[in-house]
Amino acid sequence: MTGSEDSPSFRLAYVPGVTPAKWVRIWNERLPGVPLTLVQVPATEAAEALRAGEADAGFVRLPVDRTFFSAIPLYTETTVVVVPKDHLITAADEVTLADLADEVLFHPLDDVFDWDAPPGEPAFERPATTSDAIELVAANVGLLVVPQSLARLHHRRDLTYRPVVDAPQSSVALSWPEEATTDLVEEFIGIVRGRTVNSTRGRTAVRASADEQRKRSDQGGTRQAQGAKSQAKSSGKPSAKSSGKPGGRAAHARTGGGGKPAKRGKPRRRS
Repeated sequence: MTGSEDSPSFRLAYVPGVTPAKWVRIWNERLPGVPLTLVQVPATEAAEALRAGEADAGFVRLPVDRTFFSAIPLYTETTVVVVPKDHLITAADEVTLADLADEVLFHPLDDVFDWDAPPGEPAFERPATTSDAIELVAANVGLLVVPQSLARLHHRRDLTYRPVVDAPQSSVALSWPEEATTDLVEEFIGIVRGRTVNSTRGRTAVRASADEQRKRSDQGGTRQAQGAKSQAKSSGKPSAKSSGKPGGRAAHARTGGGGKPAKRGKPRRRS
């Protein structure tokens, strides 16, 4: 968890190809008082980002160091080969590594596969990134083997892909430092695993979010009340002079000093 106790937040790292939108939406529905920040990191740098505390948890590609990280495997992707649309391979619905033996295959520096021996003919040099390799495929220089999500991420009209049935596969997992398993991490684990909002695990974080919202609401109401009270004091009460009521000597004179009007006597007869 990041931020202060008064303003908790949660940072979620994710690698290219992973789409965390549905989990973020559920988080925002359950914990509206705890902002979730997405942090995109290259697959090769995800573990270091979590070690350095740049994120509380992350969607990473396996394997990870299980002596330091906890990990929940989520799914395994289909491996595909990206080719130009007019390539001969497009005539098949799927291919094998043997079908690629005579093709130039790019092995970028951020390759997510741990090849024992990269298939195909090696390229003259290794592209720095998968994106760079895609550009070279579009230029008909060679082919590229990637998880299907990356082929979709770098989609181009002039390229397509086919499954490679016997190639290594890439698995995606939710991972976090084992010693940093906070209430918010537990809450996100529950969301990913499909726990309901009433689940006992992770409920503390939801309650904390509700308490935070209530606290902010109470503070806002207190400020409004104090503002109204201050305004009333500054306006004051109307004085007797401005109230329009008669007072002082004028009123005393009209009442004869005793509070009642004086009686008038009968006129005297002239002799």
